Amino acid sequence: MDELDLLKKNWTKGEEGFKSFSNTDIYTMLHKKSSSIVKTLFYISIAEFAFWILVNTLPYFLSETYREKLVTSYENPLFLGLSVLSIVVILVFIYLLFKAYKSISITDNAKKLMESIFRTRKVIKYYVIFNLVMIFISIPLSLYFEFQQNIEFHDQVAAMNSAQTLMMLAVTVVITGVLLLIFWLFYRLIYGILLRRLNKNYDELKKLEV
Repeated sequence: MDELDLLKKNWTKGEEGFKSFSNTDIYTMLHKKSSSIVKTLFYISIAEFAFWILVNTLPYFLSETYREKLVTSYENPLFLGLSVLSIVVILVFIYLLFKAYKSISITDNAKKLMESIFRTRKVIKYYVIFNLVMIFISIPLSLYFEFQQNIEFHDQVAAMNSAQTLMMLAVTVVITGVLLLIFWLFYRLIYGILLRRLNKNYDELKKLEV
């Protein structure tokens, strides 16, 4: 049981001397916990950004074949645009989380704290949705680019009959679904736990406002 739960437990005992300070005490705890949660989310987002940078850059320097394919892929405006968009979205997400952390850290008003928590929840929600959409788009696009750039793969696909083509499409759909599920579970685990705590703080603040 944390400090906030202890305060709430004592608050419900009906002791007037304690109750007169309970709102202030509980708000202080909520403020501290919310600030800590958003700060943790900010650090996680930086770690995630660093992870994807490493995932994309290490093969570039370690594999000549990968480097050649990547250079060729960037010649396609669609691939380049999506890559730039992903980086921009991650950077904007990091900035918005940092802004939310600063906003929560300096506010001394319950209503403003609730607004900051609400904005943070929306930012995380849209970020997760964006990433899942990008995964959904990237797999068929990667298959298309491979078809266009890899002569051997192109010839294999061109030689397929209808049943084989349908099988390939079915496998692509299954792989896409599995990857979407994995990343959804990842974001639910990493961001979901902290987001639920943030939601709990938001609900407690609403009670204080009543």
